[in-house]
Amino acid sequence: MNKKLTFIDLFAGCGGLSLGLEQAGFTPIYVNELNKDAMATYLENRKEFKLLKDKRFNSNDIYDLTSKKNGLNELSLNLKKEYGISKGEISLIVGGPPCQGYSGIGHRRNYKVEKEEIPSNHLYKEMIKVIKHFEPKAFIFENVKGLLSARWTSTGEKGEIFDDVKKEFKKLKNYFQDFSLIQCKDYGVPQNRPRVLLIGIRKDINFKPENTKVASGLIPEPKKDYPHPEELLGDLVDKKYLKNYSTTEYVNSAGTDIQKKLRTKKGRNSYFEEGEKLTDQEYSKHSSNIVKKFSYMIKNKGMIPKEMKTKKFAQRVIPKKWNENGPNITATSLPDDYVHYSQPRSLTVREWARLQMFPDWYIFKGKRTTGGTRRAGNPHEGNWDREVPKYTQIGNAVPVELAKRVGINLKKIIE
Repeated sequence: MNKKLTFIDLFAGCGGLSLGLEQAGFTPIYVNELNKDAMATYLENRKEFKLLKDKRFNSNDIYDLTSKKNGLNELSLNLKKEYGISKGEISLIVGGPPCQGYSGIGHRRNYKVEKEEIPSNHLYKEMIKVIKHFEPKAFIFENVKGLLSARWTSTGEKGEIFDDVKKEFKKLKNYFQDFSLIQCKDYGVPQNRPRVLLIGIRKDINFKPENTKVASGLIPEPKKDYPHPEELLGDLVDKKYLKNYSTTEYVNSAGTDIQKKLRTKKGRNSYFEEGEKLTDQEYSKHSSNIVKKFSYMIKNKGMIPKEMKTKKFAQRVIPKKWNENGPNITATSLPDDYVHYSQPRSLTVREWARLQMFPDWYIFKGKRTTGGTRRAGNPHEGNWDREVPKYTQIGNAVPVELAKRVGINLKKIIE
């Protein structure tokens, strides 16, 4: 193990941020994730990091780590014992505390609950406790754009939540900190997905802030090198998809660089060939009316005939190529919002994962999809439990390529 480059991932979800950091050369040494399906996905894809499965090196509830009498001290002892790592030697502590309360999409419109009443909206304070205890070389706090304007109460000040977040992080006195609202499409991700990144670097690390750069240079400079949908997904198109509503092996070979990259086998230099096993390429069984509507939309540049419009979704066709403004879609927790560019159907779990730049070897655990209060919980009953099916796990993730580029940048600074 590279003792130099290690990280702790809090609120890790299914592992998008972790995977990008791993691709940048970091090793996960502790993971925290509340949802059992997301945690199962995370661990399933990291069998080479054997200790992560050990209960000493993972937790579901962050409070088990931060509020138990000796939680953090015990973890320190275990990290010293198993990894030989002391406080101050961990490279990164990263986390994107759940954002249902800040997000414009995630905050269910039918529940009138003040944001300060939602327990998960205060979890950033627990993340700060962990940083304070371990004093890593750097930290990354990631969240949704909505955080910048969110209020604690309906009569509160716009942006007051983020002001509080920054104020709490500022209590970590021996870190230089800066933040930026970045756009994922500037970091090789085929999505219009704004994200807030707040990054801290310990003051004894030789870092020279440059105010002309993104977050003073803590975040890499933007590049417009996102893939187009057809380049990204073209090799997954199966003309006979209606036969079994599932494609279980690759029907085409990889034709573009991005397809080759995402089809590369784990830890190998070879990639999945035509005829090899393909996972999570199951299709939704749409009614004939929906198929008719989607077919019309594909033929007519996304136009929906008046008689087919519904209040529920403003569905859009994903184009074969983005226009000059670049990607205009966001992978959320629902695939129903988008129509495939050449087939009258919504996207599969595997296609959804590719939009987030997960490689094809990555396996997702749990149900394919779910709905209603099973996905949203019910705040009025104090029910914050949510099922997190595959589409939602993927939609909630930090895009892998974004995480990788931020990781490479921080690695240069730390080393």
